[in-house]
Amino acid sequence: MKRLTILFRFILCCIFISSTAHAEQPESYYQDIWCKQHEGITDYTLSDLTRCDCLTGNHAVDVEFGRKWAEGIGQALYYALQTGHKAGIVLILESEKDYKYWLRLNTTIEHHGL
Repeated sequence: MKRLTILFRFILCCIFISSTAHAEQPESYYQDIWCKQHEGITDYTLSDLTRCDCLTGNHAVDVEFGRKWAEGIGQALYYALQTGHKAGIVLILESEKDYKYWLRLNTTIEHHGL
């Protein structure tokens, strides 16, 4: 059986936000900032008209709030498949309570060798 290896170094960034008033910014706010800092293309349109949150020279990146960590895995893998880039996730953690999502994401990545 042919073994498929995905070159996949997953976590690119984790953003901690101090939420005193819990004034949550939209995902696109963090997407724009991160993508500009990494010289990427925001909302890169794929051949099937879906959009990768940020496409850099090496990575196809999905930007998600912590609670959507699992959704981010699937989207990042799909974007990577469609672009030929490595998959990446920017996980937005709004408070220290969200750290559990960071742990879940990393545990899943390590367990499956992604």
